Amino acid sequence: MDNRDKIIFFGNGMLADYALDVLKQKFEVVFHAKTRDDLEEVCRIKREEPKIHGVLASFGVLIKPEVLELFEPEGILNIHPSLLPAYRGASPIESAILDGNSDFSVSIMKLVKEMDAGPIYYQTTLTDLPLCKNDIYRALAETGAEWIADNLPNLPKPVSQDDSKATFCGKLVKSMGTLTPETDTAEQIFRKIVAYQGFPKPKYAFFGISCIILEAHILKQGETAVLSIPCADGALVAIDRLQPEGRKAMDAKAFINGYGK
Repeated sequence: MDNRDKIIFFGNGMLADYALDVLKQKFEVVFHAKTRDDLEEVCRIKREEPKIHGVLASFGVLIKPEVLELFEPEGILNIHPSLLPAYRGASPIESAILDGNSDFSVSIMKLVKEMDAGPIYYQTTLTDLPLCKNDIYRALAETGAEWIADNLPNLPKPVSQDDSKATFCGKLVKSMGTLTPETDTAEQIFRKIVAYQGFPKPKYAFFGISCIILEAHILKQGETAVLSIPCADGALVAIDRLQPEGRKAMDAKAFINGYGK
């Protein structure tokens, strides 16, 4: 018989996947809500077993007050990858990358009706992470989930956010993926390539062929590259791996050999 504490998990995407991997080691996950339609089942389960906890990571669906009320007074714990009240909204990690941040944070907050405005149970900042979107997602998700694993159900009293210091970030859209090195510096282009992996996918045309840029780096002094993007500040972003649209991914040398003649 499984005597672990039970949770209902809400979430989709990379942050949710990494968090859930950690939470499943500690808790019995009785239901994984992924859509708005799943909230009806959430309510049924919670009414039958009031002691079940709720944990959320990147759900992407508005949860109505009548659902939130079922989880009071503890609330649904939201793993949000920023140092709230900074970067409230849908793209905190990508926005932090684009803004030039070198440190990345995670907050555990109580979900409320207003977007990312609930009181904070825990926050921390991770330093020296590689500038890789997947690695940042993994590190923040695992850090947040591990804190929940260690502190649920004996939670500290949450602390209210200072709404006057709130900043916001919107959803990424497909049109953002087109790179504009004629107006951006090499650092900006590189960070867009990192931030837009997966979606909206950073794109640039070489030899008239639209390509998704998968891996790149800023060219160092004295270094050469077989394929690069010249940027507005005169620096170059070297392309390591790319994918011509409709084709398989390849390294820069293979692309030059196949398309550069």
